[in-house]
Amino acid sequence: MTTVTLPPGPSKPRAVQGVYALAVAHRGMRRMRDRYGDSFTVNVPTYGRAVIISDPAEVRQVFMTSPNFADKPDRNLGRVLGPGSLFALVGEEHRRQRRLLVPPFHGRRLAVYEKIVEEETVRELASWPQGPAFATLPSMTRITLNIILRAVFGSAGAEFADLRELLPRMIKLGSRLAVLPVPKVDLGRWSPWGRFWAMRREYDAIVGRLVAKGRRDVNLDARDDILALMLQSRYDDGSEMSGSEIADQLLTLLAAGHETTATTLAWAVERLRRHPAVLSELLDEVDAGGDALREAAIFEVQRTRPVIDFVGRQVQADHFQVGRWTVPKGYAVLVSITLMHDNESMFPNAQRFDPHRFLGTRPDLYQWIPYGGGSRRCLGAAFANLEMNVVLRTMLRDLALVPTDEPGERWHSRGVANAPAQGGRAVVRRRSIAPLPSTTAGDTGARS
Repeated sequence: MTTVTLPPGPSKPRAVQGVYALAVAHRGMRRMRDRYGDSFTVNVPTYGRAVIISDPAEVRQVFMTSPNFADKPDRNLGRVLGPGSLFALVGEEHRRQRRLLVPPFHGRRLAVYEKIVEEETVRELASWPQGPAFATLPSMTRITLNIILRAVFGSAGAEFADLRELLPRMIKLGSRLAVLPVPKVDLGRWSPWGRFWAMRREYDAIVGRLVAKGRRDVNLDARDDILALMLQSRYDDGSEMSGSEIADQLLTLLAAGHETTATTLAWAVERLRRHPAVLSELLDEVDAGGDALREAAIFEVQRTRPVIDFVGRQVQADHFQVGRWTVPKGYAVLVSITLMHDNESMFPNAQRFDPHRFLGTRPDLYQWIPYGGGSRRCLGAAFANLEMNVVLRTMLRDLALVPTDEPGERWHSRGVANAPAQGGRAVVRRRSIAPLPSTTAGDTGARS
């Protein structure tokens, strides 16, 4: 028999460890690393018994392993996105769906979306007040929601308006429920799950109407939206995607391509205002038509302020050998994104916000992992980076962010994503107007 070998870890009851993880999420990870090393075993309500790793070689091994040995964790976003979501699928069915969904997010297709991103950004920036401090996260959320709706559905008339009203409520509630047990009984409006399922039924009805319209559209092959591409796509055996598969995958794109991108953009505002030298360089670059430093700044925001805590796998085989550890079936193996991005051996002066570390080089995708890794790396990573690049380019071109000497904003959990506690507060002016002082009274930040 194979001997199980697990790293050390806390021995407190599961409930106590769960409270600790919620109360001091990022500090807690660092404290446990300092106490136990770069790998430790925990027992928490969401994942149960899990090995948390941050050794680069072991992380690479997890990302490269076959799904036969370790695949998606049992508790993930698939529980709220639907059984046809990429988050829920495993093995060959996951690979089959993923192959079908790759084309809209790569190559020349990305160029189609750039105009949409700029149009939505310009529209939203026109509403930003000049002078007073305000939270940018709500604005970034509206921008990214409208972008992904247009990219997915094109011009959808009344259905577009219905989804724009429904999805923020649905995604907000779903992101909180994703880590909670699914009840066996639907209590209707008396329970959060009941309210979510009611919203899901409303979403399915709207998408069902759009799918039916698309299948009747004689000009479907002239459309650039993702729904049209899905309706025209075929599996290897020639069959088409079912309506339920399309609904689940579209919800996956709408949810995954919306909240996390908006949160990263709010963090970008929060970071840049506290690093005026970098901000000044970015203004010079955007005026000159460049983009290298802006792209590097996005990478560095994602490194220093990752919006997701963990990515990982659940052991499917009798045991799974991960470097020094032999992990038994049923355990989760979780990669701590925070600890990876804090690793001094990979990112010298890791606590320093320094976009220049990525100038002239691309991040190693087994070390810089805001999108996860391996066969389950986020399908829309290139789309999200394009989106953030264009939003920041447009903002820097049209507005001046006023720097602040306030401490950085604390991390705040929104269920799935970790956002700046004050919403990425900004003070802005139109660049054609005389500059405001470098710090503004009333622009209060939270200490971190």
